[in-house]
Amino acid sequence: MKLRSHGVADLDIIANMSTAVTPMSTSPDLPKNEQPEEKAGTQVFAIHGADPEVQAYAMAKYSRSALSMRESLSELNAQKAEKFLNTFYFQYGHRSIADLAHIAMAIESLSLLAATIVVDETRWDGQERSTRYQNFRKSGYFTPDFGGDAESATTYQETIEFLFAEYENFSEGMFRYLEAQTPKPDDMKQDAYERTLRARAFDLSRYLLPLATNTSLGQIVNARTLETQVSRLLSHTHKEVRELGQKLKDAAREPSHNVNHKAMRELIAEIREKDPELAAKAEEQLLREVRVSPTLVKYAEASSYELETRKQLQQAATELMKDAAIEVAKEVDLLEPDPLEIELATTLLYQGSHYSYRQLRKAVEALTAEQREEIIDLGFANRGKYDELGRAFSAGQQFRFDILMDVGGYRDMHRHRRCVQIHQAYTALHGFAMPEEMAAAGVDDRYVQTMERAAQVSAALAGRPMAEAGENAQYVLPLAYRKRTLFKMDFAEVVYISEIRTTPQGHFSYRNVAWQMYDEVASKHPALRQYFRVCDVHEPVDLLKR
Repeated sequence: MKLRSHGVADLDIIANMSTAVTPMSTSPDLPKNEQPEEKAGTQVFAIHGADPEVQAYAMAKYSRSALSMRESLSELNAQKAEKFLNTFYFQYGHRSIADLAHIAMAIESLSLLAATIVVDETRWDGQERSTRYQNFRKSGYFTPDFGGDAESATTYQETIEFLFAEYENFSEGMFRYLEAQTPKPDDMKQDAYERTLRARAFDLSRYLLPLATNTSLGQIVNARTLETQVSRLLSHTHKEVRELGQKLKDAAREPSHNVNHKAMRELIAEIREKDPELAAKAEEQLLREVRVSPTLVKYAEASSYELETRKQLQQAATELMKDAAIEVAKEVDLLEPDPLEIELATTLLYQGSHYSYRQLRKAVEALTAEQREEIIDLGFANRGKYDELGRAFSAGQQFRFDILMDVGGYRDMHRHRRCVQIHQAYTALHGFAMPEEMAAAGVDDRYVQTMERAAQVSAALAGRPMAEAGENAQYVLPLAYRKRTLFKMDFAEVVYISEIRTTPQGHFSYRNVAWQMYDEVASKHPALRQYFRVCDVHEPVDLLKR
């Protein structure tokens, strides 16, 4: 292996990484509990207070040094970490180091549409506002850039306001309906009774919320996930999402929010009254600006691989299907095993169309082997040196479900990240779902009219001569409209989703989907039926039990 030349600072870092440990000695400057004592046996301790990148650097030193974690952290600072990361992370591609830097971030006032895209990471931990426990009318909504088209902007605003008004009307109306159908038990407090029924009412009325509705979410991800997330968002079709990608990148590199800032300020003020010099030192340490990931995401940019591949595969799907009508398909379709070449070609085309997997597969099977290879080649053609293969290449899982469901329910199913998910875009082409309670309450006609009006406005906006007209038009679609997603998983994940999502406390939409997943597997593998601990969705549900 050839040695590469480095600056003096980099040589010092590398030398420190590989220097053997000398016998430890105590330091009079450290408290007893922080002394680098030599102990026998396994030691386990938690760490806090280190900047994410400094902590990542310290952990990375385990592979190149015998220093303890306490010793590593005591000698490090953000400057050394940055120099090390610039050398080993960027020059040598040691991306696993970024797995060690975990970052907490808040993302507030983004659309429901954008939120589903932000969280679409297999290595993601976080929470989003629930449509069940709060009135989303108060959240406001996102307005896309209509490029000076005043007519479109006015139509958009009027439609969103109309949908929010209907959401409030249906929320109150369905609460009154459920209240009439479900008397309060004597042993249940009035506030608990009303809170439970309002949650059930929101389960129904959420179908009227447009994708433009604002939400908020928090995430805790490692720096590698953040880097890939930023790149993916910067490459997206929607301007709002691209701007969010840039904001995430900026937030990682700018001073972070210090939750203890006010308390520290008050403490420093007390110290200053007694010792101004000590207060200045305390302020320097306690109120220093912390940038959670100034180095690890600084080179995250839009992916030309993703941009070009998406465009070419969409064109290939259009040419293959030749505007064929979308065939009627099952809501939950457990697919038979395919030869790998068939699965890859079909999945690559799936994400750029609105056809079912089964309909696309039929067209792909009719191609020659050379034509299928040309489709697969499109998935590789623009791949750069450090680009991971697109998600469509995560193939070979035995259980593959092509699922058509309302967007509200999809948002819940989307949280199952152990499975591979291949998404299609939001559309009105597949119609909308309507809860049975709407008809029972006598508001089904009004509900249908509301949905049809939203679809008509969406189609009109999509036809306007402006940039990203089709993308902007998606924001007025309510959560009742259906979208298609391909879920690929192993048997353990099928059991997990079927069991956790059929419980009576869940939303009826994903309960039905999870039951059909179970039923599809049990029908094709009857010997495995006994191992599912599912709740029968056909049995009555006590609305007051959560």
